[in-house]
Amino acid sequence: MAGIIGRLYRGETTFDFIGSRRRWYAASGILLLICVLSFGIRGFNLGIEFSGGTQFQLKAPESVSAVDVTSVVEGAGAELASAPQIVGSGATRSIVVKTGELPVAEQTTVQKALASRFNQEVSVSAVSSSWGRDITTKAIRGLVVFLVAVCIFIGIRFEPKMAIAAIVALLHDLVLSAGVYSLVGFEVTPSTVVGLLTILGFSLYDTVVVFDKVDENVRGILGGSRMTYSEAANLAVNQTLARSINTSLIALLPVAGLLFVGAGLLGVGTIKDLALVLFVGLAAGAYSSLFLATPVLCDLKEREPRYAALRKRVAAKRVATTGKASAPVKAGGGASRGARADEADGDMVEDVEPATAGAAVGGESRAAASTPPRPGARPKRPPQKSRGGGGRPSAKRRR
Repeated sequence: MAGIIGRLYRGETTFDFIGSRRRWYAASGILLLICVLSFGIRGFNLGIEFSGGTQFQLKAPESVSAVDVTSVVEGAGAELASAPQIVGSGATRSIVVKTGELPVAEQTTVQKALASRFNQEVSVSAVSSSWGRDITTKAIRGLVVFLVAVCIFIGIRFEPKMAIAAIVALLHDLVLSAGVYSLVGFEVTPSTVVGLLTILGFSLYDTVVVFDKVDENVRGILGGSRMTYSEAANLAVNQTLARSINTSLIALLPVAGLLFVGAGLLGVGTIKDLALVLFVGLAAGAYSSLFLATPVLCDLKEREPRYAALRKRVAAKRVATTGKASAPVKAGGGASRGARADEADGDMVEDVEPATAGAAVGGESRAAASTPPRPGARPKRPPQKSRGGGGRPSAKRRR
C-alpha cells in the first residue's frame, strides 16, 4: 500500500480523473436530478422550528402504537400536521406528534387527553409560524454569506476560476445532502443546518488542498511545452489522492458510528438528523473535491487562449520527439497514451519498445566501425579467432 501511495505522489502511477470527467459529470447530473425531483414530489419534513406549530412528545412502551396516539390527538380536536414519529427504543422509546398552531387552551386539552389515556408525562413545544419563517430566513442568509465569503477567499488566495469551481462543488454537496433528507424523510431541524454548514466547510477544505497542489504544479508551465494544464492538474489530484482518502475515512468512521449505531441500533433519535447530514456531506465533499471541482477548473482554464496554445505546443513537441503523429492532447484530458513524466528533467517522453538483441549488437558494431580513432590513441588489436574451440593446443599439435 505504501508503494502505491509513493508511486501516486511521484506521478509514476496515475488515474485519469480529468480525462474521464464526462463520466463524473453524468453521475453527478443523475444524482442531482433525482434530488430535484424529490424536492418537488416529496418535499421536506420540516421541524416546528421552521414550519411552526405544536409538538407533543410522550414516553410510550412497545404496546403503544402511533395509531393509538393519533386517535387520541384527533379525538381531542387537533389536526395532525404530519405522521407521528417514533424516537428511541426500549425504555427511551417516545412518540412525537406535530399539529398546527394551537391556542393554549387546546394545547392543554390535548396534553391532558394523552396523559390520561397512556398514563405518561407529555411535553409540549409550541413555535409560531412567524418565528419559524424568521429561522428559515436566517438559515438561508447564513448560507449565502458563507458562499460569498468562500468566493472572496478563494478568488484572493488563488484565482476567480478556482472560486467558481469550488462553488460548483459546494452547491453539488448542498443539493445532494438536501436531496437525501428529502428522500429519507428525516426531520429538518436547526441541528441539520449546523451540520450542513460543517460539511460545506469540510468540502471546502478538501478542495483548497487539491487546488493548492494544482497551483504548485502549473507554476511556470506556460514557459515550456512539457505538459498541458489538465495534465498538471490531473497529477495534482493523484498526488493528493491518498491524503483525501485518509482524511475522509477518518472523518466518516465516527460519524457512521453515530448514525448506524447510535441512531439505528440504539435508537437515539436526537442525533440522527445531525449524523445523517454529516455522513452524506462528508462523503459528497470527498467526491466533489476529486471528481468535480478540478475537472470543472480544467474546463474553464483550457478555454483560455494561452493554455490552448500550450496544448498545441505540447502536441507538436511530442510529434517531433517520436517522429510520428501521437495521440492528440485533448482539452481537459489527461496525458496522451504512451507519454510519461520524466523525473530527471520534468519533460514528457514517449515509451519506446526495446530493440531486439541482434539489432542492438549490430548497431554497436556499426557505431564502433564508423567512429574514427582519437589522436595519439594506440590502435586496438583485432580479436584472435580461437582454434579448436579452446585456449590450449591440441594433443596432435604438441606431438
